[in-house]
Amino acid sequence: MKPLLITAALLWAHTAFAHEFWMMPDRFSPAAREPVEVALRVGEHFVGDPVGFGRPIAEALRVFGADTEQLLTPLLPADLGQDRVALAFEKPGTQMIALDTQAFSVTLAPDTFNAYLREEGLDHVLAQRQARPADASPVRERYRRHVKTLLRVGGRSDDTHRRTIGQTLEIVPIANPLALAPGQALSMQVLFEGRPLGQALLKAWHQRGGQLTVLRTRTDTRGQASLALPWRGVWMVSVVHMVPSTDPGRFDWDSHWGNLTFETAPPARPRGPGRPAR
Repeated sequence: MKPLLITAALLWAHTAFAHEFWMMPDRFSPAAREPVEVALRVGEHFVGDPVGFGRPIAEALRVFGADTEQLLTPLLPADLGQDRVALAFEKPGTQMIALDTQAFSVTLAPDTFNAYLREEGLDHVLAQRQARPADASPVRERYRRHVKTLLRVGGRSDDTHRRTIGQTLEIVPIANPLALAPGQALSMQVLFEGRPLGQALLKAWHQRGGQLTVLRTRTDTRGQASLALPWRGVWMVSVVHMVPSTDPGRFDWDSHWGNLTFETAPPARPRGPGRPAR
């Protein structure tokens, strides 16, 4: 694997908060040794703006294969003057790129905070707030991002998608997302601090012909859920979890934002004349 850092620029900003944040490669199925540029995006409705990709935002950037792991954080630039990195992989198979960000903070008005809790399905936090006396004080939140993307290198995939890598909030596909045909179900598990997270709201996002599809489901007591993905192509899965802050003198809540991007199986190649079916 040969990291190579490339162009583009936009500084990290607090506008990233309360928007989806994801990794987007320029191709999900690179050939072996073919460079693939992996960018960061932030936005709504699976339409994003570039975000600076450098050490100031990265707690850890790692790449995983079937039996490999590499830490790339030291190779990131020292500033946020570019929004992507380029990587190349020697061997065919699934490669999982994972980024955990540093902590950032935001202060919100109570009504704005409550509306955001409803949108992200954080019912347990909303219930705690409603059980207390009304408070007009601004809400102080600290947030982190935990994102992954899956690549099909050399046209092959394997079980790398099932690896648990220790992200604080982690989406772990059980079924292989890279092998799904339209209409097949993607089964997943959500882990928080390594344990199954029940009642987490999962959203699956897809853009098709300018039309947005968003599917929703909640995890069961095992942290598992399943969604049938009706369309072929690029999908994003997101989840948010929030807990009382471990630094209550400075923050009220800590939130963690998990994200996974991938491309489902490409169409089968048509058989040539005289080629037997398999």
